[in-house]
Amino acid sequence: MVSSPHEAMHQILQEDPAMFVRSFRKLGIDFPEPVAVSLMPTDLTELRPVERRVDTLLRFDTARGDGYLLAVESQGRPSTEKPSAWAYYLAFVYAKYRIPPVLVVTTQDKHTAHWAERPIDIGPPQWPALTVRPLVLGPHNVPMITDPEEAAQDIPLATLSAITHGKNPDIAAILKALSSALKTIDLDTAMIFSEFTELGLEGIPAADIWRHLVAVDLSFFRSQTAQNIRAEARKEGREEGREEGREEGREEGEAKGEAKAVLRVLDARGIAVPDEARATISGCSDTYVLDTWLDRAITATSIDQVLGDTTSA
Repeated sequence: MVSSPHEAMHQILQEDPAMFVRSFRKLGIDFPEPVAVSLMPTDLTELRPVERRVDTLLRFDTARGDGYLLAVESQGRPSTEKPSAWAYYLAFVYAKYRIPPVLVVTTQDKHTAHWAERPIDIGPPQWPALTVRPLVLGPHNVPMITDPEEAAQDIPLATLSAITHGKNPDIAAILKALSSALKTIDLDTAMIFSEFTELGLEGIPAADIWRHLVAVDLSFFRSQTAQNIRAEARKEGREEGREEGREEGREEGEAKGEAKAVLRVLDARGIAVPDEARATISGCSDTYVLDTWLDRAITATSIDQVLGDTTSA
């Protein structure tokens, strides 16, 4: 079954195929700039009942006429079956289109990246008949983009950075830079890359950080997606509060849930909450005041701006 991170990585290259050229130029491999990019059929099945399908196949046409095919594969872990499949893909598309192919492998895992970038010799060691040399994009060579201005200059690359470094201890800074950068572009494009990021981080803790950032930093979009995420966090907090507060009454339980929602937003945004302020929020029983604090937490830059001169009942 194809995973969400698997889908997201090669869809980013579909959204901005030229990012491939920019990425590898930073690694010292100078591919010619494309003047046209075409999405090619990904079905590489022959008449025999053996289905083989590459993740993404793109055709790059250049001004010099030396175009090439880009076969993109997302890889979660090493696989003994992949080398022969990759060799098949490259041989098949070259035989079919007579255009030089390039294999790009994307991954979130450093071990998988180092495994994938090793040349694959097919044939006896005395004389390999075919050598497959994948180009790999992973946490070992994709830059960590933690500066919002740098992220805004190349949002597709910043998105790939966030996904490939999803397991890095500094992922919060990477995601914060990306969320800030998305504010600089139009709503539709921002939501596309926001969804790519969420898909690419699915199943790891970084996904929770990203969901909170989208709910907070992208709330100004007033998009249904962002509003739904925020409403879901609020609902989850209230449900947790009601669960804990069964014996204390429904209203107090909802207050506990609202307090949890306020603290979760503040924590997700990286706003320091001293113990005294945390106790104030957790101990508040006035849902109106808590709603006010939750609204303020979306744009505040300090805990003082959240609590302000509001007093709880």
